[in-house]
Amino acid sequence: MPRSHRTSRILDKGQLRVLKLKAIDPSMDFGSDRTLENLTQQIERLQTTLNDYNTELAKIDAVKLQIDGMEKQLGDLLDQMLNSVRVKYGHDSREYEMAGGTRKSDRIRKSAEGRAKNSARKLIKTPVSSK
Repeated sequence: MPRSHRTSRILDKGQLRVLKLKAIDPSMDFGSDRTLENLTQQIERLQTTLNDYNTELAKIDAVKLQIDGMEKQLGDLLDQMLNSVRVKYGHDSREYEMAGGTRKSDRIRKSAEGRAKNSARKLIKTPVSSK
């Protein structure tokens, strides 16, 4: 899932404010650094930085997808290698265990009697009565 791109409410507010202030007086100047030109420059810098940020996020998302694909390929290869060891040496061999598999004889299975008891318990559960 790609990261959501960032927007800026203050940037939108600033762009709208510039339009409104220009409608009043295009050369508005309140002294110091409170000019329409300075305001416009700061808005443009923020817009550029925000665009750069969102571009970098898109690049990161692309690399993440690439990594996910490579991990899937590697996982498939690991499974194939383990299966090849199982075919060559057997499912119950030490070589299979050494390669990372679980030997068939080491697997713990419930006895048939235990499975029957669990099934009976599930069937016997009584529903809760309501008054």
